[in-house]
Amino acid sequence: MTEQASPEEPVFFTLTPGRTVDLQIDFPVKFRIKATLVGYEMGKYIILKHPAPQQMNNYKDVFVEGNGVVVRYLLEGQQGECYAFKSIIRNITKIPEKFIFLSYPKQIENRQLRTHQRYTTHLPAMIQAKGENDTAHGSQLRGIISDISIKGCGFVFKADNPKVKVSQKDITVTIRNTNNEDIYISAKVCNSRFEHGKVNVGIQFENDDEQVKTLLTQLYIDL
Repeated sequence: MTEQASPEEPVFFTLTPGRTVDLQIDFPVKFRIKATLVGYEMGKYIILKHPAPQQMNNYKDVFVEGNGVVVRYLLEGQQGECYAFKSIIRNITKIPEKFIFLSYPKQIENRQLRTHQRYTTHLPAMIQAKGENDTAHGSQLRGIISDISIKGCGFVFKADNPKVKVSQKDITVTIRNTNNEDIYISAKVCNSRFEHGKVNVGIQFENDDEQVKTLLTQLYIDL
Protein backbone atom coordinates (compact mmCIF):
# COMPACT_ATOMS: atom_id res chain seq x y z
CA MET A 1 0.00 0.00 0.00
CA THR A 2 1.40 3.41 -0.96
CA GLU A 3 0.38 6.70 0.62
CA GLN A 4 0.88 10.02 -1.16
CA ALA A 5 2.48 12.62 1.10
CA SER A 6 0.56 15.86 0.71
CA PRO A 7 -0.59 18.79 2.87
CA GLU A 8 -4.03 17.13 3.09
CA GLU A 9 -2.62 13.78 4.21
CA PRO A 10 0.81 14.17 5.87
CA VAL A 11 1.46 10.48 6.42
CA PHE A 12 5.08 10.82 7.53
CA PHE A 13 4.43 13.33 10.23
CA THR A 14 2.38 11.12 12.42
CA LEU A 15 5.98 10.45 13.48
CA THR A 16 6.78 13.13 16.05
CA PRO A 17 10.12 14.93 16.65
CA GLY A 18 12.42 12.94 18.89
CA ARG A 19 11.55 9.60 17.31
CA THR A 20 14.21 7.40 15.72
CA VAL A 21 14.39 6.55 12.02
CA ASP A 22 16.63 4.09 10.18
CA LEU A 23 18.75 5.47 7.33
CA GLN A 24 20.06 3.35 4.47
CA ILE A 25 22.60 4.70 1.99
CA ASP A 26 23.78 2.48 -0.87
CA PHE A 27 26.59 4.61 -2.33
CA PRO A 28 29.59 4.43 -2.24
CA VAL A 29 28.96 1.43 0.07
CA LYS A 30 25.79 -0.01 1.56
CA PHE A 31 25.44 1.59 4.95
CA ARG A 32 22.72 1.75 7.65
CA ILE A 33 22.52 3.88 10.77
CA LYS A 34 19.85 5.37 13.05
CA ALA A 35 19.08 9.07 13.41
CA THR A 36 16.62 11.24 15.34
CA LEU A 37 13.88 13.34 13.76
CA VAL A 38 14.26 17.04 14.64
CA GLY A 39 11.50 18.61 12.55
CA TYR A 40 10.29 19.44 9.06
CA GLU A 41 8.64 21.97 6.78
CA MET A 42 5.70 20.46 4.98
CA GLY A 43 6.47 19.69 1.36
CA LYS A 44 10.02 21.08 1.54
CA TYR A 45 12.43 19.26 3.83
CA ILE A 46 12.95 16.98 6.82
CA ILE A 47 15.60 17.66 9.48
CA LEU A 48 17.48 14.84 11.21
CA LYS A 49 20.08 15.08 13.94
CA HIS A 50 23.41 13.79 12.65
CA PRO A 51 23.75 10.25 14.07
CA ALA A 52 27.48 10.59 14.81
CA PRO A 53 28.31 14.31 15.19
CA GLN A 54 31.65 13.61 16.89
CA GLN A 55 32.71 11.37 14.01
CA MET A 56 31.52 13.33 10.96
CA ASN A 57 34.82 12.77 9.15
CA ASN A 58 34.26 9.00 9.37
CA TYR A 59 31.02 9.39 7.44
CA LYS A 60 31.99 12.11 4.97
CA ASP A 61 31.84 9.67 2.02
CA VAL A 62 28.24 8.60 2.70
CA PHE A 63 26.64 11.74 4.11
CA VAL A 64 27.13 13.80 0.96
CA GLU A 65 24.80 16.39 -0.54
CA GLY A 66 22.90 14.82 -3.43
CA ASN A 67 23.32 11.26 -2.17
CA GLY A 68 20.20 9.11 -2.10
CA VAL A 69 18.85 7.69 1.15
CA VAL A 70 16.06 5.29 2.17
CA VAL A 71 14.30 6.20 5.43
CA ARG A 72 12.40 3.59 7.45
CA TYR A 73 10.50 3.90 10.72
CA LEU A 74 7.95 2.02 12.79
CA LEU A 75 4.63 3.27 14.10
CA GLU A 76 2.88 1.41 16.88
CA GLY A 77 -0.88 1.15 16.45
CA GLN A 78 -3.58 -1.44 16.29
CA GLN A 79 -1.79 -3.25 13.46
CA GLY A 80 1.76 -1.94 13.81
CA GLU A 81 3.20 -0.57 10.59
CA CYS A 82 6.58 -0.08 8.92
CA TYR A 83 6.94 3.04 6.75
CA ALA A 84 9.63 3.75 4.16
CA PHE A 85 10.43 6.42 1.60
CA LYS A 86 13.27 7.50 -0.69
CA SER A 87 14.84 10.91 -0.42
CA ILE A 88 17.93 12.98 -1.24
CA ILE A 89 20.40 14.62 1.14
CA ARG A 90 19.94 18.35 0.50
CA ASN A 91 22.34 19.82 3.02
CA ILE A 92 24.44 19.00 6.07
CA THR A 93 24.99 21.75 8.63
CA LYS A 94 27.65 22.14 11.30
CA ILE A 95 26.37 25.33 12.96
CA PRO A 96 24.56 25.71 15.32
CA GLU A 97 24.09 21.92 15.36
CA LYS A 98 25.06 19.06 13.08
CA PHE A 99 21.87 18.38 11.13
CA ILE A 100 21.00 16.51 7.95
CA PHE A 101 18.38 18.06 5.67
CA LEU A 102 16.47 15.63 3.44
CA SER A 103 14.10 16.44 0.60
CA TYR A 104 10.47 15.99 1.59
CA PRO A 105 9.21 12.61 0.24
CA LYS A 106 6.84 12.48 -2.71
CA GLN A 107 5.38 9.18 -1.57
CA ILE A 108 5.58 6.89 1.44
CA GLU A 109 5.06 3.15 1.45
CA ASN A 110 3.78 1.25 4.44
CA ARG A 111 2.89 -2.28 5.38
CA GLN A 112 1.23 -3.85 8.38
CA LEU A 113 3.46 -5.94 10.61
CA ARG A 114 0.88 -7.64 12.78
CA THR A 115 -1.51 -10.35 11.69
CA HIS A 116 -3.85 -9.76 14.64
CA GLN A 117 -5.50 -6.44 15.37
CA ARG A 118 -4.72 -4.95 18.76
CA TYR A 119 -7.38 -3.30 20.91
CA THR A 120 -6.83 -0.30 23.15
CA THR A 121 -7.03 -1.01 26.89
CA HIS A 122 -5.96 0.49 30.21
CA LEU A 123 -5.27 -2.58 32.35
CA PRO A 124 -2.97 -2.43 35.41
CA ALA A 125 -0.11 -4.86 34.84
CA MET A 126 3.41 -5.82 35.82
CA ILE A 127 6.30 -7.42 33.95
CA GLN A 128 9.25 -9.30 35.40
CA ALA A 129 12.19 -11.08 33.81
CA LYS A 130 12.44 -14.86 33.93
CA GLY A 131 15.45 -16.55 35.47
CA GLU A 132 16.49 -20.18 35.40
CA ASN A 133 13.68 -22.77 35.39
CA ASP A 134 11.24 -20.00 34.39
CA THR A 135 11.36 -18.50 37.87
CA ALA A 136 10.87 -14.76 38.41
CA HIS A 137 14.11 -12.81 38.40
CA GLY A 138 15.00 -9.17 38.90
CA SER A 139 12.91 -6.11 39.66
CA GLN A 140 9.25 -5.70 38.80
CA LEU A 141 8.04 -3.01 36.43
CA ARG A 142 4.53 -1.74 37.08
CA GLY A 143 2.47 0.01 34.44
CA ILE A 144 -0.50 -0.56 32.16
CA ILE A 145 -1.38 -2.66 29.15
CA SER A 146 -2.10 -0.02 26.50
CA ASP A 147 -3.24 -2.45 23.76
CA ILE A 148 -3.68 -6.19 23.46
CA SER A 149 -4.41 -9.06 21.07
CA ILE A 150 -4.26 -12.83 21.28
CA LYS A 151 -0.60 -12.67 20.18
CA GLY A 152 0.81 -9.83 22.25
CA CYS A 153 0.39 -6.47 23.93
CA GLY A 154 1.87 -3.03 24.50
CA PHE A 155 3.07 -2.25 28.02
CA VAL A 156 3.69 1.33 29.22
CA PHE A 157 5.37 2.65 32.36
CA LYS A 158 6.60 6.08 33.48
CA ALA A 159 10.30 6.93 33.52
CA ASP A 160 12.29 10.12 34.09
CA ASN A 161 15.46 9.00 32.31
CA PRO A 162 15.26 8.97 28.47
CA LYS A 163 17.97 6.29 28.41
CA VAL A 164 15.72 3.77 30.17
CA LYS A 165 14.84 0.78 28.01
CA VAL A 166 13.79 -2.83 28.45
CA SER A 167 16.09 -5.32 26.75
CA GLN A 168 14.79 -8.24 24.70
CA LYS A 169 14.26 -11.08 27.14
CA ASP A 170 11.80 -13.69 28.38
CA ILE A 171 9.35 -12.26 30.90
CA THR A 172 6.19 -12.97 32.85
CA VAL A 173 3.30 -10.54 32.37
CA THR A 174 0.92 -10.20 35.31
CA ILE A 175 -2.47 -8.65 34.46
CA ARG A 176 -5.39 -7.93 36.77
CA ASN A 177 -8.53 -9.24 35.06
CA THR A 178 -12.10 -8.00 35.35
CA ASN A 179 -12.72 -10.35 38.29
CA ASN A 180 -9.91 -8.60 40.19
CA GLU A 181 -7.71 -11.67 39.85
CA ASP A 182 -4.09 -11.80 38.67
CA ILE A 183 -3.27 -13.88 35.61
CA TYR A 184 0.27 -14.80 34.60
CA ILE A 185 1.33 -14.97 30.95
CA SER A 186 4.69 -16.15 29.58
CA ALA A 187 6.00 -13.72 26.99
CA LYS A 188 9.08 -12.01 25.58
CA VAL A 189 10.08 -8.39 25.04
CA CYS A 190 10.43 -7.50 21.34
CA ASN A 191 11.26 -3.80 21.56
CA SER A 192 11.07 -0.73 23.77
CA ARG A 193 11.33 3.03 23.32
CA PHE A 194 11.23 6.14 25.51
CA GLU A 195 8.75 8.84 24.55
CA HIS A 196 7.34 11.82 26.46
CA GLY A 197 8.24 10.55 29.92
CA LYS A 198 7.09 7.00 29.29
CA VAL A 199 8.65 3.75 28.09
CA ASN A 200 6.60 1.78 25.57
CA VAL A 201 7.37 -1.94 25.49
CA GLY A 202 6.28 -4.27 22.68
CA ILE A 203 5.53 -7.75 24.04
CA GLN A 204 4.83 -11.04 22.26
CA PHE A 205 2.98 -13.81 24.10
CA GLU A 206 4.63 -17.23 23.93
CA ASN A 207 1.48 -19.04 22.85
CA ASP A 208 -2.31 -18.74 22.65
CA ASP A 209 -2.73 -19.11 26.39
CA GLU A 210 -6.22 -19.95 27.60
CA GLN A 211 -5.93 -17.18 30.19
CA VAL A 212 -5.35 -14.65 27.41
CA LYS A 213 -8.42 -15.89 25.56
CA THR A 214 -10.49 -15.69 28.74
CA LEU A 215 -9.26 -12.15 29.43
CA LEU A 216 -10.11 -10.98 25.90
CA THR A 217 -13.56 -12.51 26.22
CA GLN A 218 -14.10 -10.64 29.48
CA LEU A 219 -13.11 -7.42 27.70
CA TYR A 220 -15.66 -8.15 24.93
CA ILE A 221 -12.88 -8.50 22.36
CA ASP A 222 -13.55 -10.89 19.48
CA LEU A 223 -10.81 -13.44 18.90
